[in-house]
Amino acid sequence: MRKDVRILLVGEPKVGKTSLIMSLVSEEFPDVVPYRVEEITIPADVTPERVPTHIVDYSEAEQTDEQLFQEISKANVICIVYAVNNKKSIEKVTNHWIPLITENTDKDSRVPLILVGNKSDLVEHSSMETILPIMNQYSEVETCVECSAKNLKNISELFYYAQKAVLHPTGPLYCPEKKDMKPLCVKALTRIFKVSDLDNDGILNDNELNFFQRACFNSPLEPQALEDVKNVVRKNLIDGVHYNGLTLKGFLFLHTLFIQRGRHETTWTVLRRFGYDDDLELNQDYLFPPLKLPPDCTTELNHNAYLFLQSVFDKHDKDRDCAMSPDELRDLFDVFPYMPWGPDVNNTVCSNEQGWITYQGFLSQWTLTTYLDVQRCLEYLGYLGYSIIAEQESQAAGITVTRAKKIDLQKKQTQRNVFRCNVFGDMGSGKSGFLQAFLGRNLVRQKMIKEEHRSYYAISTTYVYGQEKYLLLHEVFPDFDYLTDADMACDIVCLVYDVSNPYSFEYCAKVFKQYFMDSKTPCMMIAAKSDLPEVKQMYGCSPLEFCRKHKMPPPQSFTCNTAAEPNREIYTKLTTMAMYPYVCRHFICVKACRLN
Repeated sequence: MRKDVRILLVGEPKVGKTSLIMSLVSEEFPDVVPYRVEEITIPADVTPERVPTHIVDYSEAEQTDEQLFQEISKANVICIVYAVNNKKSIEKVTNHWIPLITENTDKDSRVPLILVGNKSDLVEHSSMETILPIMNQYSEVETCVECSAKNLKNISELFYYAQKAVLHPTGPLYCPEKKDMKPLCVKALTRIFKVSDLDNDGILNDNELNFFQRACFNSPLEPQALEDVKNVVRKNLIDGVHYNGLTLKGFLFLHTLFIQRGRHETTWTVLRRFGYDDDLELNQDYLFPPLKLPPDCTTELNHNAYLFLQSVFDKHDKDRDCAMSPDELRDLFDVFPYMPWGPDVNNTVCSNEQGWITYQGFLSQWTLTTYLDVQRCLEYLGYLGYSIIAEQESQAAGITVTRAKKIDLQKKQTQRNVFRCNVFGDMGSGKSGFLQAFLGRNLVRQKMIKEEHRSYYAISTTYVYGQEKYLLLHEVFPDFDYLTDADMACDIVCLVYDVSNPYSFEYCAKVFKQYFMDSKTPCMMIAAKSDLPEVKQMYGCSPLEFCRKHKMPPPQSFTCNTAAEPNREIYTKLTTMAMYPYVCRHFICVKACRLN
């Protein structure tokens, strides 16, 4: 919503523009009226909408056309004043003032107009019969009002309507010619309905309506008031109420009715509560609330955010199979302006035999997004209405920023729940297989993955001493000369070589010696494709000797060419090492040897 309102009064000389302003300010009709008064600012605390309001007068006698054009361009709303007892001033509304304003305003930023009939105290008849056709002809005319500066009739109302035209404009919501809401308004209200439909049954029951009412207006509806609302819909719409709940059609009908009855501030209150701006786009401040992320810190979802996402999953898992079918996923993301997840996501997280993302996979993908791109996570939570449904100030309330990793190392303990493992290895060494095996996919299932749907990430949960943690595997592109800071920023390094390729280990040894030998990041060597005959590696020493020399655990044998799901023990070891990097390498080495 705008932070202030600028109202410009225009019209023919002596129609009472200046008198209207002076009567508003002094609450009495002035004895002496100047040609023009200077700009007046009314403080926020004395305006109905609690917004500072600037009122600007215009005088043909004191101002040039250029000055008038400048004021028109700066105005948020323009009051065209005519005298109800002066037929010529009424004619000038359509043959001079409206065309003049149209010529001097941007076509894309329509300025609302208020038609103001002053001097109603001088006549017994109303000018509305003449003015209403003008209002219907020009969509930019928000409303018309008759008033009297002399006896103060409708003066406060006039400026309230002007404020309202800016803060709660009809234009973006409603098309007078079609007598219906505009498509963007329908789209926004449809999203709001779907977010508010907490059980996803297509109707808003009494509990959901009351939650919606509290969220938007800070108070629930009384039972009788709730029933009255539904009865209004029942009388006007056959399928507006179903099983005593409000359908989407009924919800949209109610808002159409509010707008038609001049109560569009009700609809705007709802739209703004759910993050929409004056153009019916989701506000950037709503989608991207402030979140400080110091260096060396990571971002995770907190308990409340996981509870919210669990409820979102349950809401859309209609067949209760603990997996998201393609149709269920489309329904879930229907409140987004675009489909946020591509087919690669199915190969990033756990899925069932049909390839559908499981409950665990769903939470894992959100965990991954939060860790890699927290701004995107905030945006996604915004589309789902997190702040409203979880009753939080913003999506940022669902994010935990971890303390710096160096502090974890100093204190020899961590409170983090997500650990990143960067996986290095030469072409064909088995890195992709290692990632997919973490998600429970053996070689047979991996061969079904299309190349264009391949993912360079895999994330799932492991258990370390009874604690559930997320391990994020990232396959690093094997270009030795172009490793970025992001390629090396991780909690543990995994070096994968193919036991059946005599030249595979050399790449791992080079990466380790150049980038990680002197770092504090723990490293583990993976002897992949261990189901194949092992050959001697063409390097100065064997992988086992290399690991001993550099105080690493011995190479861990691994294969994904299994009949059942590949063994996950190796991933628990990786998570443990990532959690406890400060434990001396000798201890890790001895423990790893025992596990083997």
